[in-house]
Amino acid sequence: MALEKATIDIVSGSKAGNRIAVLFNPTDYTIERSNSYKTTSIPGLSGPLIHFINGEADVLSMELFLDDYTDAPKAGRKSVRERVDELAGLLEIDNDQHAPPIVRFVWGKLSFTAIIEKMTRKFLLFQPDGVPSRASLSINFKEYRTLPALLTNPRLQSGDKSKRRVIVAGDSLWLLASREYHDAALWREIAEANDLDDPRDVVAGDWVLVPPLENADGPLGRL
Repeated sequence: MALEKATIDIVSGSKAGNRIAVLFNPTDYTIERSNSYKTTSIPGLSGPLIHFINGEADVLSMELFLDDYTDAPKAGRKSVRERVDELAGLLEIDNDQHAPPIVRFVWGKLSFTAIIEKMTRKFLLFQPDGVPSRASLSINFKEYRTLPALLTNPRLQSGDKSKRRVIVAGDSLWLLASREYHDAALWREIAEANDLDDPRDVVAGDWVLVPPLENADGPLGRL
């Protein structure tokens, strides 16, 4: 079975359609994902309330190896120095889109559309005249998704429509705001909508109105 070479395809900008072949396939790669949370301290509780804010983009990390000694450049082939400069150029601002280009790392069934978030260049071996002949590149690709792609699975419920909720035993406006708005500090919005001067003037069984969050431009949904 023929060895399939990994490539970095340029997706956007003035060089869209160009393909950079990886000299040696990576020996391994890592895909990392994280979420952003906000913590809110509430007086009297033993710990903060934790609210989900949003998911972060996947990050694909790998190390690429470049070597002129084991794969010496021939006529029409690029040297290590030229290959490093070509890859580092993907971090530069493209004149057509005023931002670094979007790229796609492709290797077998892996196809990862991203921007290059970070690249560390390490030169390991040099020719007698000081020209690098061996290098390693540590690259972080950060997943790129368009707004329509992010909205493919829209949320079914948000804080931009009025709701009625019943107070249960042990409940409070702080906890209600945390559940509905994912921000306990917004309990005042609920208190004002229900003409409550004291947020503690609610007991189990009371129904309260949970209003939409609004700004000067219109409804602002929060999750």
